[in-house]
Amino acid sequence: MGLSGYAGNWRPSGIEIQGSGHTPPDPFRIPEMIEELCDYVNERWNEKSPLHLASYVMWRLNWIHPFTDGNGRTSRAASYLILCVKLGYLLPGKLTIPEQISADKRPYYKALEEADIAWREGKIDLTAMKELLGSMLAAQLVAVHEDSKLGGE
Repeated sequence: MGLSGYAGNWRPSGIEIQGSGHTPPDPFRIPEMIEELCDYVNERWNEKSPLHLASYVMWRLNWIHPFTDGNGRTSRAASYLILCVKLGYLLPGKLTIPEQISADKRPYYKALEEADIAWREGKIDLTAMKELLGSMLAAQLVAVHEDSKLGGE
């Protein structure tokens, strides 16, 4: 398959997300929307929780869908990075949040859809995404604890 000719660039045309009712914005809007995403995170860095900011980045990057391919992977990686930086360390664990999402994407898609519905109603509601990421973070950290109990005896 190889790399797309557009790797590292914003998508040059409209795109359809299979299995989703969401139509991403026109390509000419992408740079401005990415800047708005960054502004949102930067302006709220000190007041919002790590789960809120990570949830926002995961949802909004998927909503913008700025690339021809790899939008989901990019949003999951960026979200996880935001979570780690905001918490102040690289999170330990074998099944990281991105790995858990990849293993079963249904709850992830449902949380994205719930955020999309709220957006269409003129509000930002990341409740489902924050709950999903929170439960996955807990599972990741519990696994670390379980591994340490096995190795520590």
